[in-house]
Amino acid sequence: MKLSYLAAAGAALALSTSAMANSFVNGGFENGNTTGWDVQSSKSRTSVTNGSLNPGFFSSGVNAGARSAVINSSYVDPNLGSKIGSTVYSGNFGYRVEDTTSGGYASLIQQRVDNYTDANIFFAWKSVLEGAHGVNDAATMIITLTNATTGAELIRRVYNAASTGGGVDSRFTYDNATNLYYTAQWQIEQLDVSAFSGDSFILSVIAADCQPAGHEGYVYLDGFGAVAPPPVDPGAVPEPATWAMMIGGFGMIGASLRNRRRKVSVSFA
Repeated sequence: MKLSYLAAAGAALALSTSAMANSFVNGGFENGNTTGWDVQSSKSRTSVTNGSLNPGFFSSGVNAGARSAVINSSYVDPNLGSKIGSTVYSGNFGYRVEDTTSGGYASLIQQRVDNYTDANIFFAWKSVLEGAHGVNDAATMIITLTNATTGAELIRRVYNAASTGGGVDSRFTYDNATNLYYTAQWQIEQLDVSAFSGDSFILSVIAADCQPAGHEGYVYLDGFGAVAPPPVDPGAVPEPATWAMMIGGFGMIGASLRNRRRKVSVSFA
């Protein structure tokens, strides 16, 4: 009788723990919509410099309507075609942040996951940026993954298409015919976050045309989750800096951050 009671109590505890631990909602967009994501209407970024583009920028000003979209695996990039390869990393659906034409707009998609207890976080992205202007007003992309509990920014990918090419790196290929910088391969971010079990995380992706409005910028996003899904494109390779940065630093700083944890109020309003 006593053993039976203990077994039942253990099962109830396991069920309770599982129910409290949250995971990603539709991270791979596989139900064909953006359920679980915070999708902001596009904003005009005319006269707004790249340094001012952040999630808070989308909480004020005039909405420009929806310029981003869920896309399916048959979607072909209208500017680069086969040069950029697949536009969906895995499964049948992905997401395009911003549209594929110029106009001087910026778009945001983000997701917050609370009480996260899985050991890893994964997502994949591609980017297309038309080259023109300087680093402060060129077409740009900003991807951040933040631990909202500690306030630590775990990933920050910022690239712009300044006419000198100084805003990109070797991840990008330049297409002379279209004046576009683009990532021909999926950039795969995969992080060990086991040192922060139970914390909250926010993935934020911003894509923006140039500030004077004549050149486009957009990002493809897919596969946000705890496990790396099989890619549509077998040539996809892991983003090289992620594992080196995270594995090298988390073991030493995990305990320190845990001891110094401070609650952070995160608001996008």
